[in-house]
Amino acid sequence: MRTGNHIHQCGYTFIGLLLVIMLAGLALAEAANTWSNLRQREREQELLKVGDKIRAAIGEYYNQSPGQVKQYPPTLDDLVRDKRYPAPKRYLRKIPVDPMTGMANWGTMEGQGGGIMGVMSLSAKQPFKQKNFPPIYKSFENKKFYADWVFAYTPANELLKQDTGTLP
Repeated sequence: MRTGNHIHQCGYTFIGLLLVIMLAGLALAEAANTWSNLRQREREQELLKVGDKIRAAIGEYYNQSPGQVKQYPPTLDDLVRDKRYPAPKRYLRKIPVDPMTGMANWGTMEGQGGGIMGVMSLSAKQPFKQKNFPPIYKSFENKKFYADWVFAYTPANELLKQDTGTLP
């Protein structure tokens, strides 16, 4: 014959099991959040490297303009294949993927005489890094979105980079 005491003990076991499952779920959710933040920080560092690479390629295109008038590339594809010369030059092997969006689409900044003088991510995410940028990218400090990080080539920025060194 069963007593009420046995049923009472099964209830505690069931509540204890639910509590363990809930705690495991919370721990897994926190681990996923930490992993997601770590992954975003890695992409952020990659964005700095890729953006600087594109900025440098724009600078090479600009500085190697034939004649005396310097020109920015009309499109990013011109960095992959500069058709201004009999044998096309390459400043990039291919247009890099934006680490924040996962696509090869970039926002562009137009130069004074036309052409592309800079690129930016199209991501609307908020950056983790807010301070301690290299001098060439001091304007990135306290920006609200990755789309505000503009990797632009200007001859003045090139002089600044030569004085202070390259990106880490």
